[in-house]
Amino acid sequence: MTIYGNLDFVDKHYKPTKTDVRLAYTVTPIKGTTLVRAAEYIAGESSIGTWTKIMTMNPHIAKTLKPHIYKVDKKRSVVKIAYPELLFEPGNMPGILSSIAGNIYGMKELSKLRLDDIGFSDKLLKSFKGPQFGIAGIRKFTKVKNRPLLGTIVKPKVGLTSEQHADIAYEAWIGGLDIVKDDENLTSMSFNNFDKRMKLTFAARRRAEKETGEVKIYLANITAETDEMKRRAKLVKKLGGEFIMIDILTAGWASVQTIRNYAQKLGLAIHAHRAMHGALTRDKKHGMSMLSIAKISRLIGVDQLHIGTANIGKMEGAPDEVLAIEREIEKEVVYADEVHHALHQDWHGIKPVLAVASGGLSPLAIPKLVSLMGTNIVMQFGGGCHGHPDGTRAGATAIRQSWDATEQGISLSQYAKNHPELARALMKWGKKSVKKRTK
Repeated sequence: MTIYGNLDFVDKHYKPTKTDVRLAYTVTPIKGTTLVRAAEYIAGESSIGTWTKIMTMNPHIAKTLKPHIYKVDKKRSVVKIAYPELLFEPGNMPGILSSIAGNIYGMKELSKLRLDDIGFSDKLLKSFKGPQFGIAGIRKFTKVKNRPLLGTIVKPKVGLTSEQHADIAYEAWIGGLDIVKDDENLTSMSFNNFDKRMKLTFAARRRAEKETGEVKIYLANITAETDEMKRRAKLVKKLGGEFIMIDILTAGWASVQTIRNYAQKLGLAIHAHRAMHGALTRDKKHGMSMLSIAKISRLIGVDQLHIGTANIGKMEGAPDEVLAIEREIEKEVVYADEVHHALHQDWHGIKPVLAVASGGLSPLAIPKLVSLMGTNIVMQFGGGCHGHPDGTRAGATAIRQSWDATEQGISLSQYAKNHPELARALMKWGKKSVKKRTK
């Protein structure tokens, strides 16, 4: 077959090796184009091919750098391609993605295209740093060993002054939460300056730690132009912080790599927010999967990553998909299953990432969330904390009480009989209350 640039990329007998980067795509060709033809276009355009036969191609290039289409699943419209690792610059994620998720999306032979999974070669894996701390390191910071980390996002997202933000953070910490996080679009506003917010909120954290005797964590959103992010990270470190937060997709992979390297110099962990992911992941036949984004994030080296709430909260994401992502960022070896993990991945000692469940959660969600996702997660409650009828402190206390009940195997309704904060949360967010509000 000589479809794209007079090169035959299809080889169904090819067995990928450790020096291959493997890709799985869901492909929707335009009418009149076969899946095999579309696959040839993808393989060629993402590597050494072009639309016509060229005089500058030589046998050495064709032999050593040509990718192999080793599986075409016509029933599921899935194509698997093995690329020689020589096609990619080690340690350069923007460069890698420019090939495997670049021009191919604009080809008119394709109606839709989705990058489902990436299997990194051993050499490429070793060219990235991975998480600096990982799950064990985060638990060491926080001194929380056997339960989920419980946190809140200050609400409203924007609009509060620096002083108000710090006051709310203090209330959440005093109420029993481990973590307070900036929202994804709270950066440095005229009414809430970054530097001022940092100084006031870290001061509030110190008071809360002294009063509770517990470690408290502040996740400060440093998202900005890269040099400014470095300046902000330095300020966080100066004020005693252990974490920085980045909106990894809007900041861009090059910026994330730069901050990962800089964070190591400062000894800061990275909390990764996935703002904008829906633009890439929502269409199940186009864009790229959240699994792919998660694997890239682990490879570059974030320590925590938002992955969804398994359809319990307000964010889209089926339970089986979210759990597959959690396995991918936590396990040393992940085996292919043809449903969510199209490709096998051995992480070769790259540290795991702590999953973050956030978006539309209330204290009532904790038992189900734990049953689905386990205890090795961060649970974050925004409206589910600050929306408590008695305010932020009571909301935080209700969250902590919900965990206590779950840990002890007691139903929330039973535990609430002697815990008024949880009882009030049940009244607001319980099923009867929801039915009443929606009438």
